[in-house]
Amino acid sequence: MSGPLAGPLAGPLAGLRILEVGHILAGPYATMLLADLGAQVTKVEPPGGDLSRQVSDAYFASLNRGKRSVRVDLATPAGQDRLHTLVGEADALLVNLKPSAVHRLGLTYEALRPWNERLVCVVLTGWGMAEGDAPAFDYVVQAATGIAALTGDPDGPPLLPGYSSADNSAGLAAALGLLAQVVSGRGGQLEVSLRDVMLSQLNYHAAAWLNDGTAPRRLGGAHAHYVPAQLFPTAEGHLALFITHDTFWRAFAAEAGIEGYPTMAERAARREEVVAAVTKALAADTATGWETRLRSLRVPAAAVRTLPEALAAAPDAVVEAGGRRLVAGPFRVPGFAPSFGPPPDLGEHGDFV
Repeated sequence: MSGPLAGPLAGPLAGLRILEVGHILAGPYATMLLADLGAQVTKVEPPGGDLSRQVSDAYFASLNRGKRSVRVDLATPAGQDRLHTLVGEADALLVNLKPSAVHRLGLTYEALRPWNERLVCVVLTGWGMAEGDAPAFDYVVQAATGIAALTGDPDGPPLLPGYSSADNSAGLAAALGLLAQVVSGRGGQLEVSLRDVMLSQLNYHAAAWLNDGTAPRRLGGAHAHYVPAQLFPTAEGHLALFITHDTFWRAFAAEAGIEGYPTMAERAARREEVVAAVTKALAADTATGWETRLRSLRVPAAAVRTLPEALAAAPDAVVEAGGRRLVAGPFRVPGFAPSFGPPPDLGEHGDFV
């Protein structure tokens, strides 16, 4: 049906049935994004529920809106029977547990194939299924993969970003991998690890080392190749400036009253001089003042804002789900308006303990 009387579009993943077995962040974030796009996601929770329920209601809601919940003790024969019934009706299973638990609870494609040959099984671990059960929380993986060593001031200690970048990135990768296998039309096993995802995201740093022997340096948040591309103090507040190519530099330099350094190669070779010149020039105005001036010239720049300030500036990114205000998913599909249902109560859609 088309035309002015047509109803709202169904989500692009409407009809896709996904089971989730996991805790806290990476796995639940992956399946929440899929639920936002219309998939039916059922959390298969242990007797005590997803551990994130113990953090806070808001925390749990931020990762589990729009899902169903069944409570199943997978360690029991009755729980395994219920799992097999659920698997027989599902298109995909995403598991976010340590490898030994994945095998012990029969959550692999090999174990579940008798109940659904077309099932897509995605396992999300810290280090990979063959690497054992060493703890692999977000910050641990950031430290182990070189992220922390790259973050912070050159003369200071390594630092971690203020949010769970490894978990969130791994969740996105797991959701993509799950959809890729579904699109193939074949059931099967897919692995995603936090370690592999974060190493993959160090792409150009890793390539410089592997091919040219150039080890990455801690530059206080500055970009390794582009200059100037970092945070700068201003008369009030800090400004993120990201000058990549020469056209941006010419526009910025004219506005800031800086002469010289016309090419990307020269700016990179004379990094300290350029940074000093830019720092001096930016002291003449506030961060928001520079943002306004530079954006009118289409030069990439933004004043550093707090999260409350950023949310206030982007009201369309805030949605309501079950009486709670949450950040919307990152996908915008013309004609489709996600419903953002509430997070489920434990066992709300079936209690088999």
